[in-house]
Amino acid sequence: MKKIVVIPARLNSSRLRNKVLLDLRGKTVVQRVYEQCLKAKNIDEVYIATDSLEVQNSCQSFTQNIIMTKDTHESGTDRIAEAVENIKCDVIINVQGDEPFIDPNLIDELANSFENSQTQMASAMHKISKVDELKNHNVVKVTVNKNYDALYFSRSIIPHHRDDWESLLCHHETIPEPLKFFRHLGIYGYTKEFLLSYSKMEPTYLERLEKLEQLRVLENGYKIKIIETSYNSIGIDTKEDYLKALELLK
Repeated sequence: MKKIVVIPARLNSSRLRNKVLLDLRGKTVVQRVYEQCLKAKNIDEVYIATDSLEVQNSCQSFTQNIIMTKDTHESGTDRIAEAVENIKCDVIINVQGDEPFIDPNLIDELANSFENSQTQMASAMHKISKVDELKNHNVVKVTVNKNYDALYFSRSIIPHHRDDWESLLCHHETIPEPLKFFRHLGIYGYTKEFLLSYSKMEPTYLERLEKLEQLRVLENGYKIKIIETSYNSIGIDTKEDYLKALELLK
């Protein structure tokens, strides 16, 4: 079974201009993502998918595994589907181009989940400990069943804690035990067959409402296997995130 990582690297970003090419202590953001992915033990190849010649030129200083795609894609999933169409592989791991601290062990765990022939798509979650993070609409939450298949993803707080809701949100800084809320991490794995099928599905009602493309999978009746991890995503979406990343690399 051949397993690859594809990093979608779009240059244009509404919140932080040219973020994948920002300098992180001598290396661009996307180069650091690429090098983290190379540390995964169960991955055969790592590729960067982009529609930008500027990104391509920058990345050629450290790899030739660059795939140019159309500039009309609305999501990273669609970009990756085009990128892998002519690559011989069985499993694709989608690692965001703004995650310079991505955990290679998590990449391996996702890749390994496809040893089960039932898995068509997989992702990850991290336990939320702070109430402020729970209330943040930019933090996507996920609930799962006993088999760790996703039940739903939302920007709202799920599940709703009926008996003590006001106390939880207004009188706590950290989430008390035994309450459990999980943040969805934007890393995905797919079989190649399922990815190509998924990219052809029409956008769905809940997907459009929440602005979460993974809901398209659930609305079409497919499963997403979820892996719980201790890794807490440190993506770079804003200038504040970038400054925090610089501090972490000291």
